[in-house]
Amino acid sequence: MYKLKYVHRICICIPIHIEYLNVCVCTYAGAGNFCLVHVSLVPVLNCVGEQKTKPTQHSVRGLRGQGLAPHILACRSTMGSNTIASQVLDEAAKGKLSQFCLIPGENIITLYDVPNIWHIPLLLRDQKAHEAIFKVLNLNCVIKEPRLDEWTNRAEACDLLHEPVRIALVGKYTELSDAYLSVLKALVHASVDCRKKLFVDWIPASNLEDATAKENPDAYKAAWKLLKGAEGILVPGGFGDRGVQGKILAVKYARENRIPFLGICLGMQIAVVEFARSVLGVKDATSTEFDLNTKSPYVIFMPEGSKTHMGGTMRLGSRRTYFQTKECKSAKLYGCRSFIDERHRHRYEVNPDFVSRLENAGLSFTGKDETGQRMEIAELPNHPYFVGVQFHPEFKSRPGKPSPLFLGFIAAACGQLDVVLQRCSNVDSNGLLKVPPIKTYQKKSSLKPSYRPPEYVLESVKGLNF
Repeated sequence: MYKLKYVHRICICIPIHIEYLNVCVCTYAGAGNFCLVHVSLVPVLNCVGEQKTKPTQHSVRGLRGQGLAPHILACRSTMGSNTIASQVLDEAAKGKLSQFCLIPGENIITLYDVPNIWHIPLLLRDQKAHEAIFKVLNLNCVIKEPRLDEWTNRAEACDLLHEPVRIALVGKYTELSDAYLSVLKALVHASVDCRKKLFVDWIPASNLEDATAKENPDAYKAAWKLLKGAEGILVPGGFGDRGVQGKILAVKYARENRIPFLGICLGMQIAVVEFARSVLGVKDATSTEFDLNTKSPYVIFMPEGSKTHMGGTMRLGSRRTYFQTKECKSAKLYGCRSFIDERHRHRYEVNPDFVSRLENAGLSFTGKDETGQRMEIAELPNHPYFVGVQFHPEFKSRPGKPSPLFLGFIAAACGQLDVVLQRCSNVDSNGLLKVPPIKTYQKKSSLKPSYRPPEYVLESVKGLNF
């Protein structure tokens, strides 16, 4: 902690009125003040079955040529086998790395495949990685055994989940799942809390549109088959007009068929536009992001934003949202609090001039900012779970403390919403659910904790299995 205070003390505070900041340099070096962990792959040639250390030796040499000397080596090693022993870095390979990279053997760590990412801290603890870091930083006085009992129970429980919950994620960037990594992790946190095995079907929004039905009928049918087979539909944030019509169709399907729905940022704006078109009968309702000259701008550019400068025009960071009623689902999920603080990242928002008309038709804006003019949360009261939010709740989701809105979404998808609403009165100071300790499960003899089966791999049709 004293080292962090030292960093804070020597950093130069940049005045907030400076418009552009090109670079910020913080000098913080010296023996005992810096620990460099080098992650490297130790490949295996199938023809000989030997772990090759040359790539790691060359990468360490390259780092030293740049003036960086690794203190710890974290070696990724896999041989495509089901056993832990075949994936652990063998002593011969570890000896070579220690000799030629000038790194103590106890500072060389093996990172092999595990059933889920939550096993990684346990893997590092078992190899005393924390002790190696403490020694490099001269923090021997604070070395103690990590308390990971609850974390261990949660990791083991995740391995034993078998009841599925299938979520359709309708987005613009589904070809690259990392584009929605925060959303994906928030879904995992919530599904584990509900004791469900998460399956995510990635649906390109444009594949749901009528144009795709003519150009690529197979992709169109496959996309709609996935959407109709989902237990919940999520529309995340994004930019641009590509795939907007497909997202509108997905929202309409969720609303009319009473499928649990969660819209984030652009997803909420799409839900408002769809409601205006389908319920209010405003066929040309849209956002000025897609049609600057529209006569029915139900979503508009923020009034305080600059329309001429592209940089620095987003509403960013933690902002406060005030609940208009504590009887709505979102307020109950947050423990019936008066307000919450969530992180934002947007340029467009619901047009306040049309709010009264939307609310009179049944769309309830249950969360607003301090002025009451910016809509933060939209809900359909008579729907099992239809929630849209302008902020990004996934940014504050954590293992063991899932985002309340994601938890409600997954719970609604698997029929547990009423139970979750009852226990959501217990929240922490950050507005996140305090999850009770997960029950300890006995391991099955057939379980192979170090092997990741083929069905865990991301596939475009089968979805993502956790």
